[in-house]
Amino acid sequence: MSVAMQILPYIPPSLRSLLTPLTPVEWQGLEEIRLNLNLPVSCRFHDNEAFIASVGGLTDESRQAHILDKKEMEQCLLLLSQSSFYALEEELRRGYITLPGGHRAGLCGRAVLTAGQVRTLKEISAVNLRLARQVNDVSLSLLPALFDKYYNLCSTLLVSPPRAGKTTLLRDIARQLACGRLTEPLRVGIVDERSEIAAMRGGISQLDLGIRCDILDGCPKAEGLMMLLRSMSPQVLICDEIGSEADAAALIEAANAGVKVVASAHAAACEELADRPVFATLLQAQAFQRLVVLSRRCGPGTVEGIYDQNLQLLAAGG
Repeated sequence: MSVAMQILPYIPPSLRSLLTPLTPVEWQGLEEIRLNLNLPVSCRFHDNEAFIASVGGLTDESRQAHILDKKEMEQCLLLLSQSSFYALEEELRRGYITLPGGHRAGLCGRAVLTAGQVRTLKEISAVNLRLARQVNDVSLSLLPALFDKYYNLCSTLLVSPPRAGKTTLLRDIARQLACGRLTEPLRVGIVDERSEIAAMRGGISQLDLGIRCDILDGCPKAEGLMMLLRSMSPQVLICDEIGSEADAAALIEAANAGVKVVASAHAAACEELADRPVFATLLQAQAFQRLVVLSRRCGPGTVEGIYDQNLQLLAAGG
């Protein structure tokens, strides 16, 4: 199923007709559709931004753009929640709704607090539809650098700012390892807390992750890593966007159990990670033997550098 067919059912009917003139090439390059109440509807592509024109198609002029009204926002929220908005309290607390195909609807509005913690969001004012795509074999050029000279997999951290392709790369690494692209196939356990890596639906992954992946969907990373470690005898554990002390403790325990880990973290450089206490702990424990820094310099997934556990440069990006 195409990205357009997956995402259009969650867009208000009045906007669907305006998106119809988009060409397949434009859909292919589309990364985000941003809906802000009483503001122009905008689209973000790989290297530029445009608006949805009030007559359909794209325009560079905001004054010619379609303005999202309150009725359209209400329709969008009903479609996103399948008319059961209050059943999504946990996802609203995190600020996003995961859609089939691994797409995500980020939300902004008024936070409702309980004991100082966000319980849910109300009066939604903005929706950011982030489009996910599986790009098979995108990790092939990187994969050999993730093994040592004895062809043993190294625990690896993908270091990346937002929108630099870390989840796409992580997904393909999982597939290659499970399929045995460079060595014998490995048993891969994936903790997919945000349902973005595998896009599970009814217990079935909507994306190709190979035949040796066990996927724990919607589970917090720290707890999920331990559950997989104790129950599924993985050789590799994979998770996205680590950042808490609990995540670090679980990763160190996995390393001590002899299981390799491939994970990702938000940062623009290794030095930025070293300044954060959680990652300083991981680096000190040498939980990762490879750190791969990504950017969007030449498009999402650009490898800027590959480092060892001591943050020594092993290979510069192209």
